Amino acid sequence: STSRQQNQPQGHYGLTSPISLAPPSDKDHIHTQKLIEAMKPFGVFEDQEELYHRTTVLGKLNNFVREWISELAESKNLPPSITEQVGGKIFTFGSYRLGVHTKGSSDIDALCVAPSHVERSDFFQSFFEKLKNQEEVKNLRAIEDAYVPVIKFEFDGIEIDLVFAKLSLPTVSDDLDLRDDSCLKSLDIRCIRSLNGSRVTDEILRLVPNLENFRLTLRAVKLWAKRRGVYSNIMGFLGGVSWAMLVARICQLYPNALASTLVNKFFLIFSKWDWPKPVLLKRLEESFLNLPVWDPRVNPSDRYHVMPIITPAYPQQNSTYNVSVSTRAVMVEEFQRGLEVTDEILKGKSDWSKLFEPLNFFQKYKHYIVLTASAFTEEHHLNWIGLVESKIRVLVGNLERNEFITIAHVQPQSFPGNEVLYKQSGYVSMWFLGLVFKKAESAVKTNVDLTHGIQSFTDTVYRQASALNILKEGMKIEATYVKRKQLHYFLPAGTLQKRKKQRVSDISQNNSGLQCKRSSLGESCSDGSKDRDSRTPSNSSSLNKISKLDISTAETERLYVFEVVGGMWFLISWPNSKSQVSPTEMEATVALRTSGPPVGCTIPGYDTVCQLRTCFVQGQHKLSGTLITDPKSASPKQHFSPTSKVSRPPTSGECSQKAIDGEKARRGGPGQGGLKVVLITDVEQRLSSKELPDSSSPVPTNSIRIIKRSIKLTLNG
Repeated sequence: STSRQQNQPQGHYGLTSPISLAPPSDKDHIHTQKLIEAMKPFGVFEDQEELYHRTTVLGKLNNFVREWISELAESKNLPPSITEQVGGKIFTFGSYRLGVHTKGSSDIDALCVAPSHVERSDFFQSFFEKLKNQEEVKNLRAIEDAYVPVIKFEFDGIEIDLVFAKLSLPTVSDDLDLRDDSCLKSLDIRCIRSLNGSRVTDEILRLVPNLENFRLTLRAVKLWAKRRGVYSNIMGFLGGVSWAMLVARICQLYPNALASTLVNKFFLIFSKWDWPKPVLLKRLEESFLNLPVWDPRVNPSDRYHVMPIITPAYPQQNSTYNVSVSTRAVMVEEFQRGLEVTDEILKGKSDWSKLFEPLNFFQKYKHYIVLTASAFTEEHHLNWIGLVESKIRVLVGNLERNEFITIAHVQPQSFPGNEVLYKQSGYVSMWFLGLVFKKAESAVKTNVDLTHGIQSFTDTVYRQASALNILKEGMKIEATYVKRKQLHYFLPAGTLQKRKKQRVSDISQNNSGLQCKRSSLGESCSDGSKDRDSRTPSNSSSLNKISKLDISTAETERLYVFEVVGGMWFLISWPNSKSQVSPTEMEATVALRTSGPPVGCTIPGYDTVCQLRTCFVQGQHKLSGTLITDPKSASPKQHFSPTSKVSRPPTSGECSQKAIDGEKARRGGPGQGGLKVVLITDVEQRLSSKELPDSSSPVPTNSIRIIKRSIKLTLNG
């Protein structure tokens, strides 16, 4: 390969000369010390005891690998002269190798390098079994079909991600240097990918002028990225190696600067960077191995990368191919904020804690997509959410291509479903995407259809799950459009910042105009470009009926108003007379279900649990905005105990009647007040996979039922 010394310009690091060689001032030292103190509460520094424990674990693992390789050589009848010196070695990479791993929670990325007689199948079979028999090893699992195949486990309390590569060498010595390109000769692509992590990490460390300043700056940038929600390679932001390369480039440009200055220059440079101009730590290398490298002059697909950051080790690759137009825009906005904050800090007008303030994602946007993935068992759920999470960037790309959307911002953190969701759908995880729509050029209303982009995404996930043979009964993925004021239906308590506690009387008024758009066939949702606080009711006749109800009836009767949208029951109004609202009603709960009937619905104030269907018939009439006032018109009167269990999903008449009778019994009979229920329903259609009309994007044709839905909304000009 081309000489590395020829690629490294004399007298400086990187492709260009430094911007500044100025030494640090006394004030720089003070700011840097304050930066260190500001980061300590976040646990970014590991103490000596933890560091020693990690070193000990890696030593044990290295000996364990050498023992396994030697045993394998004997089982394959290799000559004793080779068996005694086959070797084998563990290399580290990622945050641990860079020296920026955090306290307690950081795992270790490790590479097992083996000689030529060891096959990949041996690693995932005999080595896996050997690990399984170790008392110190917990939570062992293999992911053999990953882009970079890996075995994950805990070794004496330390989480380890171990990848594998075999070299075309009969032995692996302790002084093996993986930076030599010749070690890649005659290897398959999976081994090259596995070696790439270690080779890239070592090259980054070689290309920075001062390791101490680099590491402290990288710790600060990684903490900032995690707090601001832009640290996730899988979601289309940047992963650890990409952040490390950006920081390394700043260190090259300011080789004598301390961390406080480097953090400020980091935001200065990359807030003004001319993307998609690539970030390079060194010149691209050529090699006799002729492996594919990132080069937009040769590879047309490389021309579409919007934020290229190129790894410095051969074969050079773009580490940010997951970044989209939206995620880049979000990161650039955060770079600009970081620049403003650090400028204030260096001027003495603010402190470092402001830089690490978390992003208030749920107050940032007016429109959101809620993505829900569920499965019946914990094992199935772990497999399912792993696949869904890896494909969310596909959904972001699909939404970006909608002509009315300018930003689709995914929150990298997932959230568990609430207790009701757990009871109804098993294990549930949710992700949230903030949307920014283009401003209308006129006062004309704009109809926006998100159906195709979302359905294309769900079809992709189902197809991938089927191909990997992990698609099981009960695995579901659904999308819901909501406005900011409706997020509290989905998020756990305490997650929504700046959310004020509402009195029951306030909730009845504020939520009467609920417009939560559930992704169901034939639905549409009237929206507005301005998210007004005055919860204006929808134009639908059903909601108009609610707004016209005489609320004074709540003085003698208990009025519960539900909106049934896409198979979900939303409690949007209940008794607003303080004399009639019990403490349990003040703690009103909303029962949500991610898909169709039967739906569990908990009425506040008593323990009656009804199994309600999405569209049901009251006598001969569909209850769409119908007020239930006469129990006799619904069905024959039946005795109901609030504590009795429903052995089967009751009919609509039974359920409504039981709720009414139970409430009357609790209240002391008809003479002391009854129950009124208003239902606003839509129609949800569930199609089996064989009935799906979209032949252009086929999904698995098995017995698992997949839901085709649509999301349509109207934006006011």
